[in-house]
Amino acid sequence: MKRYIDRFSIKDKICIVTGGGGLIGMKHTEAILEGEGIPVLLDIVQNGMDRVKQTALSEYGNDRIIETFTVDITDRTSLENVREILLKKYGHIDVLINNAANNPKVEDASKNLGPIRFHNFPVDMWNQDIAVGLTGAMLCAQVFGEIMEKQKSGVILNISSDYGLIAPDQRIYRKEGLPDDQQMVKPVSYSVVKHGIIGLTKYLAVYWADKGIRVNTLCPASLENGQNEEFIHKISNLIPMGRMSRPDEYVCTVLYMISDASTYMTGATVVLDGGRTSW
Repeated sequence: MKRYIDRFSIKDKICIVTGGGGLIGMKHTEAILEGEGIPVLLDIVQNGMDRVKQTALSEYGNDRIIETFTVDITDRTSLENVREILLKKYGHIDVLINNAANNPKVEDASKNLGPIRFHNFPVDMWNQDIAVGLTGAMLCAQVFGEIMEKQKSGVILNISSDYGLIAPDQRIYRKEGLPDDQQMVKPVSYSVVKHGIIGLTKYLAVYWADKGIRVNTLCPASLENGQNEEFIHKISNLIPMGRMSRPDEYVCTVLYMISDASTYMTGATVVLDGGRTSW
């Protein structure tokens, strides 16, 4: 009997997640474990990956395998070292989730979410954001995609945002009573990176279409993660569903996109935004 549900299995597939130590990295890890794949977490800081690994193993069992590598994804040599370790140990690399980015978030008081107007946005901050969010994604696709091309199979999932489709509504970051030069601003680099990720996806999807490699974009949006009530209220008013998203609402979509459940999908942009970009 044919069972379509079996197409969601990624059993024993090696699945790389960049930015694996963060909240979304945790959800990607859960998606991989749900499909019985092997998560390989890459991050520039080990502590976050340790937390993700410990939490995931407590939920899915200590017999599950989760690999972690402290690596700078803007350093090609470091990525090649990870590639060789994985090939020596497993012999294949099957999935790449390009998740890493410098994301200026309200809840983290990020240095690049502050009263920095466009006209004085620092070039070094721009360069750093582009390096991690775009150059890093491109390098990972080069290094790990080369193996997928030799295998004639593989999936790359690039993580963008609703801000890869629309501009930030700066009103949701404003604080009453503050002059304009002290208001927080979502930086230009974030929008450019997230728009660029969609362009990278389309290029690679066509480039590798006849090589057995599928490349798609996921646009998560409005993730609730400890923001203050004022911010939650403002952004919820911009969303037709009237609320921010829960972290667990991405897991099933990720598994669908990296598994054989989506074998005819490539070059696509899947948007999980509660309808915000439809308004």
